[in-house]
Amino acid sequence: MKKALILILLSLVVLSFSFAGGKQEAPKEQEKAPVKEEKPAEEPKKAAAGGTLVFGSSGDAVRLDPADVTDGESIQRMDNIFEGLVEYEPGSTEVKPALATSWEFSDDGKEITFNLRKGVKFHDGTDFNADAVVFSFARQYDTNHPYHGYGEWAYWGYMFSDIKEVVKIDDYKVKIILSNVNASIMTSLAMFTCNIVSPANAEKYGEDAFKNPSGTGPFKFVEWVKDDHITLERNENYWRAPAKLDRVIFKVIPDASARLLSLEVGEVQGIEYPNPADFDRIRKNKDLVLMSEPGMNIGYMAMNTGYGYVDANKNGIWDPEEKLEKTPGYFEPLTKKKVRQAINYAIDKASITKNIYLETASPAVNGMPPFMLGYNDQIKDYGYNPEKAKQLLAEAGYPNGFEVTLHVMPVSRPYMFDPPKIGEAIQSYLAAVGIKVNFYQIDWGTYLQETEAGKHQMCLLGWTGDNGDPDNFLNVLYGANAGNIGAAGNYAFYMDKRNQELLSMALQTYDVDDRAKYYKEAQERIHEDAGWVYLAHARQSLVFRNNVKGYILHPTSRKFFYPVTLE
Repeated sequence: MKKALILILLSLVVLSFSFAGGKQEAPKEQEKAPVKEEKPAEEPKKAAAGGTLVFGSSGDAVRLDPADVTDGESIQRMDNIFEGLVEYEPGSTEVKPALATSWEFSDDGKEITFNLRKGVKFHDGTDFNADAVVFSFARQYDTNHPYHGYGEWAYWGYMFSDIKEVVKIDDYKVKIILSNVNASIMTSLAMFTCNIVSPANAEKYGEDAFKNPSGTGPFKFVEWVKDDHITLERNENYWRAPAKLDRVIFKVIPDASARLLSLEVGEVQGIEYPNPADFDRIRKNKDLVLMSEPGMNIGYMAMNTGYGYVDANKNGIWDPEEKLEKTPGYFEPLTKKKVRQAINYAIDKASITKNIYLETASPAVNGMPPFMLGYNDQIKDYGYNPEKAKQLLAEAGYPNGFEVTLHVMPVSRPYMFDPPKIGEAIQSYLAAVGIKVNFYQIDWGTYLQETEAGKHQMCLLGWTGDNGDPDNFLNVLYGANAGNIGAAGNYAFYMDKRNQELLSMALQTYDVDDRAKYYKEAQERIHEDAGWVYLAHARQSLVFRNNVKGYILHPTSRKFFYPVTLE
């Protein structure tokens, strides 16, 4: 039956929470309500010249294909090049139209029909249409697609395996068909993974398309000088009014002190991950503006519990026929629960947040932020107890400890400003209970590849939420389906079937109370088995020169420069 032109199933977007106001409201089960009518897009007009904004980043991008990345450095560049069918409202995870003008759900919630925006061009001059949408999705899920072999498509396995097929209805209408109802599908479709790429550009560059991106966004790719900078320029043919900035340059400056100095002397106009020790210095400088708000993140140390699976059919699911295999980083002591619990007791997280994060973070108990649906506040943290740690090590058969290797990130992240310092603190705490920790560091791209492949024994990593949904933390980071050797998001390779059942049930129900119940039980299991040391939830902070106007912090830490101007 034909419904109103623009409908959205709020129960499917039950977690498109507005973080701008910090309030979470649960709609009634399967309630439907209209999306805000979108005003017609303005005709593109000449933008006033706005100069060049140079942004100081802590690391370089890994790839410039929105569907084939998991790291924030790549994402922050691509968020200004590409767009999806839907997008987030500024400063929140509420969904609004983008390359789709409207959409409607089938009665069973398993089909979503999108009406596409007409007259939009990719940066290479080709048309945006239904073929481009089908191409951008199908290359990720169709193993027979000619471009499937060009990427790992890790996020597809993490979050989009419920999408069965994307089909073209006509040139400006597509249908997404789901194999199961999915309570987070609309907020997930606003993620970078679902951004639309130019098929003609993919055909032109083949396996090197990730070095030569072409989207529909407000800025066009110009050049990439590896480990130095990426330059974007204004898209004069943007379907909205063109951006005011002429160019955005992402300049790689790994050291936080060097980033701040470059900002102070005007070599860059904005920086990420300022050192909390410099906050007073920043606040006293009338030329600088510190922007900060609570982050939707978790920083942790993962312990490789030893076994994962190889996703032979690439469906993102640990199927019964896919047997567990030892990870390349298999290390027997970490396969024992008492050893992992001992390590949790041995680390003083309160001291780390006070003395390294300098109170710009709060100690973490569970693996997602406390304000999210289903957070289990009844779980008691392990706490700092070296004697208990020694007792558990002895009971596990390691009274004299052992020697282990810790992968330490080479870049600052939103959830962990200074990984080497945190690594040193962990090294010291574990030495006190007889565990000798050796450090391993390598470039950021290789670091991600090695940890996704399970080559680490322990590693420092973390997560910034992509869509405001607890599934984006609990399933992506701690579910057995994410223990795929080679494309893991579950870096502890915690392969608990019951835990995965709980997480899957939570995603496949619209009932808010049931979702919360499943998530709380899952957290109890995750906590007991102790595959991670949850360190902190950090605030997100950026610093700009005071002539930069219009930037809006986003709860996902994504960086959108379209509304920014230079005075």
